[in-house]
Amino acid sequence: MPTAAIVGSGLIGRAWAIVFARAGWDVRLWDPHRPTLADAPTLIACECEELARHGLVDDAAAVAARARAAGSLAEAVDEADIVQENGPEKLEAKRAIYSDLDRLAKPDAILASSTSAIVASRFTEDLPGRARCLVAHPVNPPHLVPVVELCGAPWTSPQTMERARAIYQAVGQVPITVRKEIDGFILNRLQGALLAEAFRLVEEGYVSPQDLDHTVKDGLGLRWSFMGPFETIELNAPGGMADYCARYTGFYRRLAADPAPPEVYDPQNVEKILAAWHGSGSPERIAARSEWRNGRLAALAAHKASAPREP
Repeated sequence: MPTAAIVGSGLIGRAWAIVFARAGWDVRLWDPHRPTLADAPTLIACECEELARHGLVDDAAAVAARARAAGSLAEAVDEADIVQENGPEKLEAKRAIYSDLDRLAKPDAILASSTSAIVASRFTEDLPGRARCLVAHPVNPPHLVPVVELCGAPWTSPQTMERARAIYQAVGQVPITVRKEIDGFILNRLQGALLAEAFRLVEEGYVSPQDLDHTVKDGLGLRWSFMGPFETIELNAPGGMADYCARYTGFYRRLAADPAPPEVYDPQNVEKILAAWHGSGSPERIAARSEWRNGRLAALAAHKASAPREP
């Protein structure tokens, strides 16, 4: 049975544990914060039961039983075929943990980081085993949203990238390859472009934050849940993508010439949006909404799994 080590057992780490465990892998969990590590198996078991209710796992107890807490970092990684690191988004913390991982993991283990904001070259350059290191950035939560962005450093070996892609595919994820390092990778750059324009449109008084959300969840997002932007435009003109570009790129060129500026994130604009946003930021509301979101994502995943193949 292949083994995955999950280093950092918070929200993202637990979701990764489910990804590997439901694919039949042995999973070892570790976290320097002992209460987080102690709570992880129970929380994983609860989430597996929720997946079972949506038909996304057959035997919730068996899946949860494959994820076990390790007594030390060394114990967690010593037999791992892949290490999925989910530590703090701080450069010095990444450098410290990767120094330990490179020393403790077996030589052929892949070392993958879930970081969303730090490219691998910034924390792996001085490692003897740097060729086996890469970023494998998921979407929250990865057990319900399958895409994972694979981005190596300039010295990450092609064999590491190929093995990582094969592993993530085998455990049910959808890996995409980022061909060279870029700040934000792919997903966050796309999300950032949309978010900046959203902030701008609300700040300049064109729309309320609530109606902007409706524009996405009841408009663009319905297509985007099963089609990408290039697939979308291919079907938005009679002659396909070339026809669409011939018809509409002039319009989009005008929009692109006037992008949302960085100032949309200035404190005074953020305060304006918060004042117009009627939701409470209480931990209880966030927890309840997160649970609701995960339930809807599980239902969507089940629907997509049963949908006919695209033509």
